[in-house]
Amino acid sequence: MAGSQSPPPTRTQGSTMSITSQKPSTIAVWAGEERPLAFGAAQVPIVQSAPFAYDDMDEWGAVALGQAEGHIYSRNTNPTVGVFEEKCRILEGGEKAIAFASGMAAISNTLLSLLSPGDRVVSIKDSYGGTSRLFMDTLPRMQIEVDLVETSDSDAIDAAIEKGCRLVYLETPTNPTLKIIDLDRAIRTAKAHGAIVVVDNTFATPINQRPLGFGADLVLHSATKYLGGHDDAMGGVLIGRKDLVTTVYEHREICGAVLSAFSAYLLLRGLKTLDLRVRKQNETGLAVARFLAEHPKVAAVFYPGLETHEKHDVAKRQMSGFGGMLSFSVDGDFDALKRFVGELKYVHRAASLGSVNTLIGPPSVTSHVECTAEQRAALGISETLLRYSCGVEDAGDLIAQLDQGLKAV
Repeated sequence: MAGSQSPPPTRTQGSTMSITSQKPSTIAVWAGEERPLAFGAAQVPIVQSAPFAYDDMDEWGAVALGQAEGHIYSRNTNPTVGVFEEKCRILEGGEKAIAFASGMAAISNTLLSLLSPGDRVVSIKDSYGGTSRLFMDTLPRMQIEVDLVETSDSDAIDAAIEKGCRLVYLETPTNPTLKIIDLDRAIRTAKAHGAIVVVDNTFATPINQRPLGFGADLVLHSATKYLGGHDDAMGGVLIGRKDLVTTVYEHREICGAVLSAFSAYLLLRGLKTLDLRVRKQNETGLAVARFLAEHPKVAAVFYPGLETHEKHDVAKRQMSGFGGMLSFSVDGDFDALKRFVGELKYVHRAASLGSVNTLIGPPSVTSHVECTAEQRAALGISETLLRYSCGVEDAGDLIAQLDQGLKAV
């Protein structure tokens, strides 16, 4: 096993081109790639090496101690992964970023490195299923108090924070019920009481929402989803305050949940079209949600872009787009749901989201497969709810297929 390596210093000089644009489409293409790439490559090379060698012992020592730029061992840092981290850092507007093998690795490493026995954490009832398991099972076993609050109740969130806590963990829009948290209000309350604020921004992406701009300390993503966008690479990323990210980095170094160079390469390729994809998915998501909301065989639709959404005004204030994710319930039992899903074309029945192709599935086999039926019920998630992730297909084609499928309900 290689020795410990300190985080490398932030790159601040030596670039042949600096990113001066504030436009996400330009940032997504060029951030982290300002210097000439190795061998004159036009795309970031995959540096598939575990160790990195040095002829000069003094240079090796300086890199190992974090006094100079460079790499020692890919469990710590890697050139390909570093470009992915830098691109995410600039997109979210943070001081530092680190990548992980998956979104859950980012979430679990963040919580486990920042919380200790006796601490108290405040979160919401509607977080992603894997996150919910951490809050309901893992953290309480470590003598960490967890207070899960009604997601849509801003007064309850404030009251829970005001009791005192080490960390506030938010997710908005939520997975899978698309509930919205007032970030400005919740973060102001948390800051007034000295709490660290972590926001899962997977559904919104930095194209539609930037929580650090509201005062959050940390923002994280399952990069497997929208950031990658092609269902071919798993990853996670954490961005925010340098001191906190460094603490999580040191934990990740020991736990070893690092992003591979090849996965980083695939995620970088996806990031370059993030702005294009998300803007298209915003348009399609709203069109599909409006169609479903008016269909007589649909019992309920959950999408923050609909004027009927309970927090539509909050979503309009803090988001520049409403995303390609929505959920809905058909008017019938689970057999009706299966008939409907079985009729659909232009869709993968699969447990992911944010891809260029449309995906569909109930939470019992997607977002909350880790939870029991009883736990899902306690979280207010119906067994007949369907999660629908719009791809970049023609919106009219998707709507026509949904209309055809609903005839089987």
